[in-house]
Amino acid sequence: MAEVMEAVRPAAAGTTLLEVRGLEAWYGESHVLHGVDLDVRQGEVVTLLGRNGAGKTTTLRAIMGLVGRRAGSIRFQGQELINARSDRIARAGIALCPEERGIFASLNVTENLMLPPVVQPGGLDLNTIYSLFPNLKERASSQGTKLSGGEQQMLAIARILRTGAKLLLLDEPTEGLAPVIVQQIGRTIREIKARGFTVLLVEQNFRFAQTVADRHYVMEHGRVVDMVPNDQLTASMGRLHEYLGV
Repeated sequence: MAEVMEAVRPAAAGTTLLEVRGLEAWYGESHVLHGVDLDVRQGEVVTLLGRNGAGKTTTLRAIMGLVGRRAGSIRFQGQELINARSDRIARAGIALCPEERGIFASLNVTENLMLPPVVQPGGLDLNTIYSLFPNLKERASSQGTKLSGGEQQMLAIARILRTGAKLLLLDEPTEGLAPVIVQQIGRTIREIKARGFTVLLVEQNFRFAQTVADRHYVMEHGRVVDMVPNDQLTASMGRLHEYLGV
């Protein structure tokens, strides 16, 4: 859909954890984000939907301070982070689970879980993590290279739950996984939400997104062009098909 909406509705009233306004981002000389506006409220699961190249992953990386240059505003719990380095952003309580997962192949599951530093109080302890991810408990002594793709994804999510981060940025956690593992990831995200965590999720599969999210932002050409509450997603399938080309 070529026409960009003049204004995307902000989040409804509530405690806004993350507020992004006019976010621009560059990789070198390449201008990738062109004024992204979005809000995420405390305890929500929010998805970024869009075609490949729409700017979804770059939005997560820009929030985390992992792009070459940024402009605009990123406010987290009222604190402006647009000029902050990624380590300060992590200490503020934001954690990224990248699409490539970042598992340390030579370390076992427990060692991978213990590696990230705790940056805020409220992180989950190992026993709680293993209750959430029983597969990982069974593989606690297995090296990263011995894990399946689904187990690696679970480990990548579990790792950031230890840190005490309040906002979890998940980049395509179901990409390339078998349907039964996708269902497990969905259950995990719903459990994370029930425990009070907030999630901003990049996802290509909007049918999966519908099972976990409260709201959906749609991106095109480095901008947010629509916002759809989850209870209106089915009624909005026509325009979503047009946006997503499916």
